[in-house]
Amino acid sequence: MDRQIVVKSNHIIEASYRLSVAEQRVILSAVSQVRRDQPVTDEILYSVTAAEIAQLCGTDPKTAYRDLQAAAERLQTRRVTLLLEPDGVTIRTKRRRVTCWVQTVDYIDQEGRIEMRFGKDILPYLTGLQREFTRYALSDVAKMTSAYGIRLYEVLVQWPEGHRVVEVADLRRWLQLEDRYPLMADLRRWVIEPAIDQINEHSPLMVSWSPRKTGRRVTHLVFDYAPKKPAKAAKAKRIRGKLTDAEITRQARPGESWDAARARLNQIPLEI
Repeated sequence: MDRQIVVKSNHIIEASYRLSVAEQRVILSAVSQVRRDQPVTDEILYSVTAAEIAQLCGTDPKTAYRDLQAAAERLQTRRVTLLLEPDGVTIRTKRRRVTCWVQTVDYIDQEGRIEMRFGKDILPYLTGLQREFTRYALSDVAKMTSAYGIRLYEVLVQWPEGHRVVEVADLRRWLQLEDRYPLMADLRRWVIEPAIDQINEHSPLMVSWSPRKTGRRVTHLVFDYAPKKPAKAAKAKRIRGKLTDAEITRQARPGESWDAARARLNQIPLEI
């Protein structure tokens, strides 16, 4: 499970949708199974089990079973809104597309497992991506209990430079918060700070933020972030002179592939 990698088009990262934590875990687990070295159709079934979710997220198995069943019942109705820019060929004017994450979800009760098919319109944003995509390890967000934390983490790793300025209006649209938390104080209390706390606790990043005003109104959020410094003991945790798979995944930089992280980290000399 440690090496599961999530790859999404940046159109999905900046799409407008709202999913619960349980639903995001299911979607991300399925996304990490999508093959990109062969043709993918909307006929392919992706399987996610409660046992896998419990192991990955460190949750109680009974809770994982309950959450998986609830997610299965709601996922088919979840919508995602994509903003499509003109490409001069298939899209000639800017448009807003509303589509479904999945087309079918089956819950197999005795096995505590679901099987799902992604929607036909979603698949192009998960497969065959050559540019403008975001990649990270599923384990980076697996233990987060804030849906906003998972989304904000994706927004940050989309820009690996360690600095991003986000318009408040954009963040509200991405999280479907246009009519919720109208006061900045409430947005800060219930969305921004809990999300950053989750990122700092559970992900490979350490994040700080500050508001930016236009006149007297906060219009932008400024995020600065960097990979956490690995503990000295982690550098010495080797198998036959090399880091374990789990340590490589944990110490990978945002946006860095597992193979690239392995090559970089295994050159770190052992500390005496």
